[in-house]
Amino acid sequence: MSAMKINQLEIENVKRVKAVKFEPAKNGLTILGGKNNQGKTSVLDAIAWALGGNKYKPSQSTREGSVTPPFLSVKLNNGLIVERKGKNSELKVLDPNGEKGGQQLLNSFVEEFAIDLPKFMNATNKEKAQILLKIIGVGDQLFQLEEQEHDMYNQRHAIGQIMDQKVKFAKEQPYYPDAPKEIVSASDLISKQSEILARNGENQKKRSQLQQLQQQFEFENQRIQELEMQLDELKNTHSKTTTDLEIANKTVQELQDESTEELEKNIAEIDEVNRLVRANLDKDKAEDDAKQYQQQYNELTSKINKIREEKTELLNHAELPLEGLSVVDGELTYNEQKWDNMSGSDQLKVSTAIVRKLKPDCGFILLDKLEQMDADVLEEFGKWLEEQDLQAIATRVSVGEECSIIIEDGYIKENDYTTQPPNPTNWKEGEF
Repeated sequence: MSAMKINQLEIENVKRVKAVKFEPAKNGLTILGGKNNQGKTSVLDAIAWALGGNKYKPSQSTREGSVTPPFLSVKLNNGLIVERKGKNSELKVLDPNGEKGGQQLLNSFVEEFAIDLPKFMNATNKEKAQILLKIIGVGDQLFQLEEQEHDMYNQRHAIGQIMDQKVKFAKEQPYYPDAPKEIVSASDLISKQSEILARNGENQKKRSQLQQLQQQFEFENQRIQELEMQLDELKNTHSKTTTDLEIANKTVQELQDESTEELEKNIAEIDEVNRLVRANLDKDKAEDDAKQYQQQYNELTSKINKIREEKTELLNHAELPLEGLSVVDGELTYNEQKWDNMSGSDQLKVSTAIVRKLKPDCGFILLDKLEQMDADVLEEFGKWLEEQDLQAIATRVSVGEECSIIIEDGYIKENDYTTQPPNPTNWKEGEF
């Protein structure tokens, strides 16, 4: 079944419209031109009301000064005839077989955004992106990837901040190469000092033995003098004692006391020494921490890049309604430009393509204020609409040859430029 389009429109006494009847082009653009306040937008509002229901009914629907209530008739290419007429503008929908229908039938093939495009265009960029992702069927998958990327990005950001702090701290810390590698303990130093003093005490004992031998030597000399008779024996004893004395002298000379000066200095300066040690340890730890955080940062970066590749792959394989459309960081883009950086014509083109995809059974769209498109862009846009088998009824403040119909004072004005001249019937207010 082909998409639903509008074959013919009849509108009377709606807002600024007095009486308008025309057949829009089957495909491409039908431009309603004219000066300001002549009834161009009123035609679009009337179509939206006729097909979209009373929620699109203008607040002042009846033309000012008219005693006749509004009349709307829309003939569709599927054979349906939609009418609103009478005091209460009651809806009547007839199919080719004469069967009646209602608003529910119209809602089944009329896309809301097609008759109210500003609603889509005024949505936030993220809302537009969600609509696009919904219609191409990758919204849930992309949302999960976006969540993962967001969480990892936040983790990486936090780790990066800590890493920078550690690197900065390590650079600012002084380093003392001559300081010990570990904290110095006062009790350990005192214990070492006690050991040295004990060894020195042993040396002192040996020195005391030397004095005893010297005393004995003197005593024996005296005894030699006194005891001539025991001279030989004493000489032998004396000789032995002399030998022992020489040995004792030699041993004592070789004994060296250990100095505790360095230990005493370290004990006195233990706080300063330990300050240097702690500074070195802090610097080493900060550098080690920075390396660990750098590793975590790099791992998260790899994971984020992988997720982004998955997102790109997901969108590359999706059936997008317009080449160049994408979603980046949860926002809609076209040719790598976000919505606020797109030209007005690109915004219309993107909106039209997405709305067309939302409900393929709806083959038309209403566009207001095409003044933002120059003649070349307008022609290109019209060709694109034809390629998409899409019918667009649009307004433009202009009376140039690009306009299909000129609206003047609520009527269709015959114009040499119009590509589809209106029915030559002379209109009278309240009649068709």
